[in-house]
Amino acid sequence: MQNQPKKTNQITGPNNIHSIEVVAKDFPDLLSFWVEVYFRYEVTTSERSQKEQRRDLNIFLQYMDGEVGNTFRSSWTPRLSADFIRYMQAELNADSGKRRWGDRVINRTLAHLKSFARWVHKWRSFELGEPMAKIRMVPVASLLDIEKALTKSERRDLLDAADLLVVSGGLSRNRRLYKNDSIREKRKGYRAFRNRAIVYSLIETGMRRTAVVKLNLDDVDFENRSLKVLEKGGITHSYKISREGLQAIRDYLEREREGDSEKWQNPALFLSARTTAHGDGRLQSKAVNEVWNQICEKAGVKGKTPHSARHAMGRHIIEKTGNVAAVQRQLGHKNPVYSMQYSRITAAELDQVINDR
Repeated sequence: MQNQPKKTNQITGPNNIHSIEVVAKDFPDLLSFWVEVYFRYEVTTSERSQKEQRRDLNIFLQYMDGEVGNTFRSSWTPRLSADFIRYMQAELNADSGKRRWGDRVINRTLAHLKSFARWVHKWRSFELGEPMAKIRMVPVASLLDIEKALTKSERRDLLDAADLLVVSGGLSRNRRLYKNDSIREKRKGYRAFRNRAIVYSLIETGMRRTAVVKLNLDDVDFENRSLKVLEKGGITHSYKISREGLQAIRDYLEREREGDSEKWQNPALFLSARTTAHGDGRLQSKAVNEVWNQICEKAGVKGKTPHSARHAMGRHIIEKTGNVAAVQRQLGHKNPVYSMQYSRITAAELDQVINDR
């Protein structure tokens, strides 16, 4: 059995890059030890990011140990790296029978391995060259599943169902007490105008579900008809919203939000009902899912998620303008490749084109 690497806190010497040369002379040439030195002297990302990097590197170390019987630096070759990719693409989950790692996870792991291998090679060269230098990322099969975008008829049905909420939504479930639907009272905690505004916000902007819950009241610009929200990655993005969508938000503010705001004193645009016992007043993503699923059930729309509304907005803008930059501007894509995906034709559309002669 090989000597186990020392723990990071056993490494002595000043915390600077020059001490690596000194430290490297005293520890076994195991990749597991190089990982510890790498994280102590080189990695400066957040704690969450470091956990992710460690997890990805450990996947490789476990594979290597099982494949060649050790984790010595000298055993890491370009061929082993190539075999590791094939392993990740072929490994199945024992419970589900599906692939254990998706293409994006594989590419993330390879990116972390590339950075690590480059760093190790700088301090102690690999005999056969940097083992990840010629490794390419795997192609991602489909950037966007636009086949799941809302159709025009589904959009219409969902908005109609949302409008009906203010008439018949939230009726008491006590059918013994209220046998006649016309006299049934609405539940005190039900927020028809809020739920309606949530559906309109998703469909009429194309924003993500998480963006909806992050919206604050001050983010609504009625004059310019836009909603400003802090997106993933810490970037603020402004979504344009239709007149109908903005009116739905205005209706909610005038009819429901004020009463709930008195209790919560929370800046969130969409608030929990004041009858809610827990939380701080800001809705969670789970609540948005529940609202969406209820509307889908009423509208008879199946297999569509809040993200389907985002895809529908991308398709709508492409059909109206033919301008990829317009899609990128509305949906806030950093990479224009994602916006370009909306110019693809779906299988149903292609079938219609072929048969419509």
